[in-house]
Amino acid sequence: MWYNGLLDLSVWQLVVVTLLLTHVTIVSVTVYLHRYSAHRALELHPALKHFFRFWLWLTTAMNTREWTAIHRKHHAKCETVDDPHSPVIKGLGTVLRKGAELYQEEAKNAETLRVYGKNCPDDWIERNLYSRFPIAGVTLMALIDLALFGALGLTVWAVQMMWIPVWAAGVVNGLGHAVGYRNFECRDAATNLVPWGILIGGEELHNNHHTYPNSAKLSVKKWEFDMGWAWIKLFSLFGLAKVQRVAPIAHRVEGKRNLDMDTAMAILNNRFQIMAQYRKLVIAPLVKQELAKADESVRHLFRRAKRLLSREPSLLEERHQARIADLLAQSQALQVIYEKRLALQQIWAKTSANGHDMLEAIKQWVHDAESSGIQSLRDFAEQLKTYSLRPAAAA
Repeated sequence: MWYNGLLDLSVWQLVVVTLLLTHVTIVSVTVYLHRYSAHRALELHPALKHFFRFWLWLTTAMNTREWTAIHRKHHAKCETVDDPHSPVIKGLGTVLRKGAELYQEEAKNAETLRVYGKNCPDDWIERNLYSRFPIAGVTLMALIDLALFGALGLTVWAVQMMWIPVWAAGVVNGLGHAVGYRNFECRDAATNLVPWGILIGGEELHNNHHTYPNSAKLSVKKWEFDMGWAWIKLFSLFGLAKVQRVAPIAHRVEGKRNLDMDTAMAILNNRFQIMAQYRKLVIAPLVKQELAKADESVRHLFRRAKRLLSREPSLLEERHQARIADLLAQSQALQVIYEKRLALQQIWAKTSANGHDMLEAIKQWVHDAESSGIQSLRDFAEQLKTYSLRPAAAA
């Protein structure tokens, strides 16, 4: 019958088809709009790029230049008043409820498009169809859904229209800066929602992305999975994609004991992984050790101490800063490792433009760490010497 559509699918078949259709949209956003257009982490075959543009016109009415510009501005102005959708500034509830509206509002900002929207499609079909008639695509999609799936096609279409506003504009931009875990202490509040980036194509790994925004691969840990990267590898296998950049690999050469320029550059390249190692190898064991010795009256200060002592300073609230101060007042050893952590971060913040200055600063840091009398800090200083830009076989 006509109300069942040309395919006459069961309800469960419609559910599967809807999930497949929305997944194509997710792949279009994460691979084409995000990793290719906004960050140029990979190159795509012209036919694949046009398919993604066409599909996004059908299913989202989103414009490549607008999306790219807004996302680039988000990175450039993250967690400031100029960030188009920061839950830190605008409130988590606002971003969750009005993520799509925030996108549409920023898309009207001509200055945003001018500054951040460079190198986006401006061909005949973009000017005369996709950008000129954005609503025509989603209207056409509604007609196609009705023809294929009958009356329930409207439900399929509604889910397609809601998918990106809910998952990308709301969940990733909202919850992805509020809840979850952090592999790296980047300078914004981005978090990994879950380690398995399947439903939103890998965008769940938001902390990884903000740490390495130009990486085509969003997973970093062995136990993380990035669906978007799986698609990129498949496209690459068929010559439809070419990866340009991924996150740097922290090479270590066992037995290396000299701090040279190669070491300094390796430390700079891998600073986020190194600071994650500092949390694991220095902060965590010393917090445990000091907790075991602490008087019962101050043990409450050690709750979440590992996380607080590892947190990016600019993200600490006043109450957290006060708690850290109280904690450090109880332990000279914790005060030393906390100050050394901040000092290490300051090295590449102040000297990264001058390799020789950075090398001398690292040498001084290592010397001070080795003289600290804290074994975990001395071990970490020894480990720093082993970093190299090249893997062991080529070192």
